[in-house]
Amino acid sequence: MDRYRDLARKRNGIRRKKDDRVPVYAAIDLGTNNCRLLVAQPDGNAFAVIDSFSRIVRLGEGLTTSQELGADAIGRTIEALKICAQKMRRHDARFVRCVATEACRQAGNSALFFKRVKQTTGLDLEIIAPDEEAGLTLTGCLPLIDPAAQHALVFDIGGGSTEVMWVGIDDRGRPQLRDTMSIRLGVVSLAERFGHDKIAPADYRTILEDITERLDAFDRRHEISRHIAERKVQMLGTSGTVTTLAGIHLDLPRYDRAQVDGLDIDFDSINAIIERLTRMDFKTRCAHPCIRRERADLMIMGCAILDAICKRWPIGLLRVADRGIREGILMAMIAAHDGAQPAAAQ
Repeated sequence: MDRYRDLARKRNGIRRKKDDRVPVYAAIDLGTNNCRLLVAQPDGNAFAVIDSFSRIVRLGEGLTTSQELGADAIGRTIEALKICAQKMRRHDARFVRCVATEACRQAGNSALFFKRVKQTTGLDLEIIAPDEEAGLTLTGCLPLIDPAAQHALVFDIGGGSTEVMWVGIDDRGRPQLRDTMSIRLGVVSLAERFGHDKIAPADYRTILEDITERLDAFDRRHEISRHIAERKVQMLGTSGTVTTLAGIHLDLPRYDRAQVDGLDIDFDSINAIIERLTRMDFKTRCAHPCIRRERADLMIMGCAILDAICKRWPIGLLRVADRGIREGILMAMIAAHDGAQPAAAQ
């Protein structure tokens, strides 16, 4: 395990008992597919996790056709948020932030959904813009960025959108967010368009071409391909797709964050896993211990997005991050209230 994985574990990978003398912070990230909570306490310039929760709720199910959050999806999500609220009350969280991303940005009934969430759980949800989403993701991933690199490409494959970040690293090894782009394509929206079982080769090529075309302008704007040719770029990916792929790469009997977060995977291994998964049918993916039914219908679409990113920017090595918005929110809140100074992300 290299020093970046050691740092990642030290920062927030090991859960500890609550210290009643230290204030408690909580962050919720409500995405198109997942509802995630972290409860933590400051620990120097970082934090230690005292509780967490994650559930696939598929809030954005059917959104591409209806333009509204569906009743079943709202019901599933509120049940998950009730659990989050209970955990936050149990730990007497003093500083709280709950954010929602692409599904709620698109839905015409988000305000009514937020009102119902407030009435039933007491939680105040807020929609954040893609640029803030990218900034929080980067802040959460800072410990995994190599300070010796000159640039980093960071991406997050979500349920309703994919965020891409171009990061500069200064002479003191501090990452600075230079630019972001948000692609309105995610695993849920693509699965609803192309189906949940095997994907036809023509459809797979369509996804690759679509994403590549969207990435081209971003590449030209920052001369990313030139920097890659000079071997000056690190690639970092965060999402259920990337972490699940890492679990498959390690042949884990069940998913283990401690082994996945900070793992480096070469592109040849990524390509081999993607090729293997695209040949599997839905039933076979359901039986895989790192995929299971919850992700079986989404994994192929995530692989298509990942494949397009890797082909457009052939860096050769991907660092996996099992972290993102929640960690970024916690680090920002701790810096604001406790005077800690995490590395700058913007």
